[in-house]
Amino acid sequence: MSEIAKEQAYVDDLFARLDEEVSAANERLRQVQLEVDPANPDADALIRRETEYHGLNSKLDRLNLAQLGLVFGRIDIESEDPENPVPGQPGLDRRYIGRMGLDVREEGYRTLLLDWRVPMARPFYLATTAQPEGVTLRRHIRTKGREVTGVDDEWLSGEHAGEGRDGVGGESALVTAMKAARTGHMKSIVETIQREQDLIIRDETRGVMVVEGGPGTGKTAVALHRVAYLLYTAREQLSKSGVLIVGPNPTFLDYISRVLPELGETGVVLSTIGDLYPGVRGAAPESLLAREIKGSEEMVTILKEAVRAYETLPEDPIELPHGSLRLNVNPAMVKAARTRARRSRRPHNEARAVFAEHFIELLAEQLAKKIGEDPLGGANLLSRADIDQLHDDLAEEPGVGRLIEQFWPELTPEDVLRDLLEDRDAIDVAAEGYDDETRDALWRPEGSDWAASDAALLDELAVLIGLPDLDEAAGTTEEDIEDAQDLLDILESSASTDDDDLGDIFEGEHLAATDVISAKELAQRQIVRDSRSTAERAREDHQWAYGHVIVDEAQELSPMEWRMVFRRSPARWMTLVGDTAQTGSPAGVDTWAQTLEPYVGSRFRHHELTVNYRTPVEIMEVANAVLEQIDPDATLAVAIRESGVPVCFLESDAEWKTPEEGLTKVIDAGNVTGIKGLEFDHVVVVEPSEIVEQSPQGWQDLYVAVTRATQTLTVVGQLPF
Repeated sequence: MSEIAKEQAYVDDLFARLDEEVSAANERLRQVQLEVDPANPDADALIRRETEYHGLNSKLDRLNLAQLGLVFGRIDIESEDPENPVPGQPGLDRRYIGRMGLDVREEGYRTLLLDWRVPMARPFYLATTAQPEGVTLRRHIRTKGREVTGVDDEWLSGEHAGEGRDGVGGESALVTAMKAARTGHMKSIVETIQREQDLIIRDETRGVMVVEGGPGTGKTAVALHRVAYLLYTAREQLSKSGVLIVGPNPTFLDYISRVLPELGETGVVLSTIGDLYPGVRGAAPESLLAREIKGSEEMVTILKEAVRAYETLPEDPIELPHGSLRLNVNPAMVKAARTRARRSRRPHNEARAVFAEHFIELLAEQLAKKIGEDPLGGANLLSRADIDQLHDDLAEEPGVGRLIEQFWPELTPEDVLRDLLEDRDAIDVAAEGYDDETRDALWRPEGSDWAASDAALLDELAVLIGLPDLDEAAGTTEEDIEDAQDLLDILESSASTDDDDLGDIFEGEHLAATDVISAKELAQRQIVRDSRSTAERAREDHQWAYGHVIVDEAQELSPMEWRMVFRRSPARWMTLVGDTAQTGSPAGVDTWAQTLEPYVGSRFRHHELTVNYRTPVEIMEVANAVLEQIDPDATLAVAIRESGVPVCFLESDAEWKTPEEGLTKVIDAGNVTGIKGLEFDHVVVVEPSEIVEQSPQGWQDLYVAVTRATQTLTVVGQLPF
């Protein structure tokens, strides 16, 4: 029997067992849906059913997705107690590696397939001829659907050591993956993870980790597989708190969207930085200067002043009618209340209550003086309790409420930012200490759409203003409890009436509604249970604290955007992926140490990927010449693959056409920012000099453009060096 046929028999058995699990889960799902009587539902039973229902659906999702490349590798490894002994080779354990784990329950849970994330599978990725990790043979198993289409063997120790291997670039599985045509969606690299990538994926750091590397080094793939690994090893924590992945643009998010589901993981929140503030999609174009200013941390000061501008004082005294009396609201009175509110250090909307309380107290004291003054010159005739009653009466006055709204209005981030950016006078007030160029760059026409840079400003305003917690807002309110108590009172009254009508027929002890349930419990029973997933709830809550955050193309984030991202990671457990040589944002990262210092000081882990798997040597010769213009001392990633096709240079007026096969991208000065993090089979870079000239980060943009190809590069127009 051929090796392919042997592996096919094993794979058939794996799929048969997987099918059994799917069938069992589907049958249990059917039973769960029938377990609760819809005519007489029990609240606790409903909750249990919903929990199991969602759990079964998640399991089915994982089982179905795992079928996409269920098994992809095998190792024969030295073991004192092999679970699956290699026939004829005592002391060797045969371990199959795949996207999920499968075992034989009837044989004491003997392992048939190892999840790629478990420690016993790790030698599949780490073993080399120099450090075989006890592995004699590593086999890559290629499949299409449920059919085994090929195997590639590497002998790492023993008499055949070194056979089937020609350095990292010669590994058949890796070379096959690199040469495969791009499809517009990123593929998992779970079958071809290399040693330096595996060390990052499984890094146990619980703080901030920076993964840096040049184009084609697999930064994004490493980050995504790290997410899958963390979701496996810290599932209990991360299933409750969630994982956030921030990418540079919507195209990139679509490009990577299938990787985690193919690895059996769903429920991760994917977002661009412009969409990270709930309810806002920031995509409108804006000038480089506007992006730079709005990304600067100076915006914190400007936004604080914009909020303070709403905390106003009257220019002249205001007469406030109260019955037959007239109260005098003067600037000093309002200023005293404003000072008290500002000294509370609370966000604007929360400090409004402090302002209102002190303002009404001053009005009550003025009113008490008017109506309780002793005509003989003695002490005021009103007691403290009388003044408190005046306070409560004034708090109900519509006119008082209107004055509070006038001098300390309730705000929303969206209204404040629109009022600021669309009003030159408001900008002049908030940015009084800044030059005309800065103020002019901030202004935009009324009714403009949100830009990506606005998300961080809205998030900052949400902190300055103070917004209600979504979970608390969805909970039981005092009004809910009061309504429930009213209902119980009605039931109690009705029960008493019924008892009176029945006379002495029933002499037993009376059981009232309040003996069975309290008002608070009754109110809580009426709450619609939130059945949304963790990811769905997290996406809609600007205060959500994620368990882990991944930022891809992290070098593009501005100081204001870093503030927004770190708010979502109070535990500071993050993986930041980027390359400062590719920074295209005018307010982006220069150095990681400088960027991260305000949040974690120097306490961050730094990894560097050194091997370029994507870009052929021929293209990297051009890319490295561009990199020298950016940073002559930069460490060059080692390209390990030759395409055999030199870079094609054409004059600006030359005719050219795109290749018929593969995914081709034409890149010019107008679309560089939209191709961050993406890759294509063939790339045509048009007028590279214009790309360099379009912005202060033009060289970085050109570097990004010439490193997107996996096969061929064509340059139309002269390179600017």
